[in-house]
Amino acid sequence: MKSVVREGDEVVVKADNKKGEEVEFRGDYCLVSVGRRPYTDGLKAEAAGVTINERGLVEVNDRLQTSTQNIYAIGDVIKGAMLAHKASEEGVLVAEILAGQKPHIDYNLIPGVVYTWPEVAAVGQTEEQLKESGVEYKVGQFPMRALGRSRASMDLDGFVKILADKSTDEILGVHIIGARAADMIAEAVVTMEYRASAEDVARMSHAHPTYTEAIKEAALAATEDRALHI
Repeated sequence: MKSVVREGDEVVVKADNKKGEEVEFRGDYCLVSVGRRPYTDGLKAEAAGVTINERGLVEVNDRLQTSTQNIYAIGDVIKGAMLAHKASEEGVLVAEILAGQKPHIDYNLIPGVVYTWPEVAAVGQTEEQLKESGVEYKVGQFPMRALGRSRASMDLDGFVKILADKSTDEILGVHIIGARAADMIAEAVVTMEYRASAEDVARMSHAHPTYTEAIKEAALAATEDRALHI
């Protein structure tokens, strides 16, 4: 970001894109987010023998135990995304460990949601992460404006993008911008939990007209570019 200037009732933001070209965004407001930090001040963790790192996070192992064996930590005070549902899963994991069970959490499958409108939701890997890992992948994308339900509801903005392994077709990431994305992402989590392929989702019958049809269409697009409505 290069500058933020108010012009009458608008806020104008100027920035450089990846090509070094200047781009301009106009809106009613500019929200500046400086991030969040764990609230561990005043815990007197040292007195309990609990280690807190330089970022203020409580150090835990893969069982969420702190450096003091009978003290566990979950949620925003430990590493990972600061999400309510992530904390909830961790709370259940600790309870099940204490009950003698052997639970696990796949942090790759914790979805993230931005509650704007249109909503934004994602789970799994991004294209940048797959490139950094050297994983060959394919992309299936479908625009909401080509979807019957979106046109009927006049919520035309957004798309569904599915990233799948180029050789095995396993779904590695799903990214959604659009109406009801926060609800739609659950289907992506289920398919990835069971290591489904893009073709598996493409073969599933989705009710019409629904927003989730866009997931099927994106899966078809990832399967030999076979989307039906574009």
